[in-house]
Amino acid sequence: MERESTPIIAPPAITIGTNRLTIGTKCVRTVFIEHYPRYLATGWFSPILNAPELMDISIFIHPSDTADTLKKLKRKTAQIEAQIMDQEEKGLVRNPMLETAFQDVEELRDSLQQAREHLFMVGVYITFFADTEAALDALEARVTNILEARLVYPRQATFEQVEGWNSTLPIATDRLMRHTPLNSGPASSIFPFVSTDLTGNSGILYGINRTDNTLVIFDRFSLENANMVIFSKSGGGKSYAAKLEALRLMMTGSDVIIIDPEHEYKALAEAVGGSFINISLASPHHVNPFDIPIVPEGESVEDALKSHIVSLAGLVKVMVGTIAPEEEALLDRAIGETYALHDIVPGKDFADKEAPTLADLETVLRGLDGGKNVAERLYRFTKGSYAGFTNLPTNVDLKNRLIVFSIRDLEDGLRPIAMYLVLGFIWNVVKGSLKKRALIVDEAWWLMQHPEGALFLFGLVKRARKYFLGVTTITQDVEDFLLSPYGRPIITNSSLQLLLKQSPATIDLVTKTFNLSEGERGLLLETAVGQGLFFAGLKHAVIQVLASPGEDKLITTNPEELLGAKNASDE
Repeated sequence: MERESTPIIAPPAITIGTNRLTIGTKCVRTVFIEHYPRYLATGWFSPILNAPELMDISIFIHPSDTADTLKKLKRKTAQIEAQIMDQEEKGLVRNPMLETAFQDVEELRDSLQQAREHLFMVGVYITFFADTEAALDALEARVTNILEARLVYPRQATFEQVEGWNSTLPIATDRLMRHTPLNSGPASSIFPFVSTDLTGNSGILYGINRTDNTLVIFDRFSLENANMVIFSKSGGGKSYAAKLEALRLMMTGSDVIIIDPEHEYKALAEAVGGSFINISLASPHHVNPFDIPIVPEGESVEDALKSHIVSLAGLVKVMVGTIAPEEEALLDRAIGETYALHDIVPGKDFADKEAPTLADLETVLRGLDGGKNVAERLYRFTKGSYAGFTNLPTNVDLKNRLIVFSIRDLEDGLRPIAMYLVLGFIWNVVKGSLKKRALIVDEAWWLMQHPEGALFLFGLVKRARKYFLGVTTITQDVEDFLLSPYGRPIITNSSLQLLLKQSPATIDLVTKTFNLSEGERGLLLETAVGQGLFFAGLKHAVIQVLASPGEDKLITTNPEELLGAKNASDE
């Protein structure tokens, strides 16, 4: 019985056509760049190099002899000057194209003569691969559109497809020999230095650089701020990446605090001996928004108390909804008087005083002219159905390396309030002691729905660097986040960004916000789970988030994997 042989080293056949090849089952076409504009901006070739489609690209740069080039340029200068003089003698209107060409040639002659520039013969060849001829034409059209938008014009290697394909094979041989003369500046703009090296000597492993298979190792605290944003559609791997980062940050000595909207971080907290605090109406864990503010070193008692009062006013607005301007002024006064009833006033040491509660604020509001309306709306949080949630003394301790606050068991309408409340509590603790910490706010769009909540989160992100805190903001509802007036400022104040798989409905907004190229846009639409773009300051890379088998067991949220692990343990 004969066995059918499978080609491993070479395809079974190559069919040569006028403008394409058929290599095995693949359709192949090579184009070369024929024309460039007068000026080339740095990085103009990056969208092609970053494109997710299957392409081979070769760049050949052949040095030219300077002496010979100067002779040719001298003849060219004389030729252009003669044309200009001839037109002047005939009384014709001046020709700007000839004058510009004359100036360019003269400048190039000066640069070459002074050794400030060198001239090269440059050939740029692109070979496309597709399963069908229609797909090949479509791919070529997309690349051509990208190039022509930059006034760069490619051309098919007609009747020279074999030479073109050989020129893009990894054998460093220029068989096509279709060159354009470029001096040093324009030639250097083509160089494929778009895959930035993000392998540092310190920090944690974020993943693998898919462009060159190097490790993305980075220390977020080495930048001007340690803040980070993670954007992805549901199921894109954003929480997986955040949990992996939290686990590895703990290995480097950082404390991690997490606000968890869906119990996704509970297994991680239990595995590493962290604290899991469930915030709900029936939970034994309570956070009192009126806790005594901690006065940071270098800040006055009066400033600390005023800042805390402003934060409390924002929380009350999230609780009761829109209030009138006169009620807003009344609320500010009522909060100050509530603290004063417990002898917590500027100019006094109030560190050991007993903190008031939300019920005390309601009582003060009822005693003020015009405060009854706000007091009535606060009733459900003091004596009503939400009383256990916000009106009891704090019994939560943050003395652990990993703290997870879960708000899953709260109604949707209460989640923004809980996030604001917990963030305020965490911020108060963070200001009290300087320590390397990371704060992860998952599904931050819940808080961004309210202007006060968005403003508070922005203030936290903006001031975090001062207290050695890095805030990671995660969201799947990109539109709600970015349309908030504080969404873009939060991104601006975050030196690290991780963009994973995006949905077609939001990709335009993401592209505009992060100034993505067409190739990066296409990558975020078509990439697999756990893959995307990693930005660290001015550096960026195409990343694959990878975990070891041991880490994966702790952080996976794949329902199929979780069910399999549960069945295995039951057996």
